[in-house]
Amino acid sequence: MLPLKDTLPNRSFPSATWLLIALSGIVFYFETTLPQGVLDQFIMLFGVVPAEYIQPDTHMHGLSLINYVSFLTTMFLHGGWLHFLGNMWFLRIFGSKVEDCMGHCRFMAFYLISGILASMFYIYFNPGSAMPVIGASGAIAGVMGAYYVMFPRAKILTVIPIFIFPWFIELPAFVFLGWWFLLQLFSGTIALVLPMTGGGVAWWGHIGGFIAGVMLVPLFRKRRRGC
Repeated sequence: MLPLKDTLPNRSFPSATWLLIALSGIVFYFETTLPQGVLDQFIMLFGVVPAEYIQPDTHMHGLSLINYVSFLTTMFLHGGWLHFLGNMWFLRIFGSKVEDCMGHCRFMAFYLISGILASMFYIYFNPGSAMPVIGASGAIAGVMGAYYVMFPRAKILTVIPIFIFPWFIELPAFVFLGWWFLLQLFSGTIALVLPMTGGGVAWWGHIGGFIAGVMLVPLFRKRRRGC
């Protein structure tokens, strides 16, 4: 299922959402200019590598500052065009409405905290992984979790491919996002049992981000009509 848009009107321009999209776009463009070997080193340096935090004795002098900064920088890295475009598409749809109810600065803080917690959740379930995890997916999952709480009955125009024919349907947000979360939970559980089926997707980062978003809503939302 692919969301196309929601039916809620924006009350203000979502400047923080578009700033995040712009920053992600600039970083991704920079990634495309790097030779493959340099790009691999760049991702290892600025992505989150779980084993570095669980096994710090592998570092002669302990963890460096960049290891902690990586919790922020990893949110702006992407592994390819589909990864980048898919994340930005979801952020555009769900981020603008959540930002409406949080305000620009609160939303930015919420987004970054959700992303950090998503990475920590992923590390917990993949402690020995030496592969860097990158992408805005965890932070965006937090935004989706917030949307689930704040706008459960909003309608999401969704396209569902039936063989080669697209089927357009409006689904309540709690159905679309609930199904999305259950799919992440199912896929993440399968990946734990059969690690080779994970497909390189940080399922538990998505799950952790969504849960973080749900739990953080009371701290960031502004109490006003429609929110």
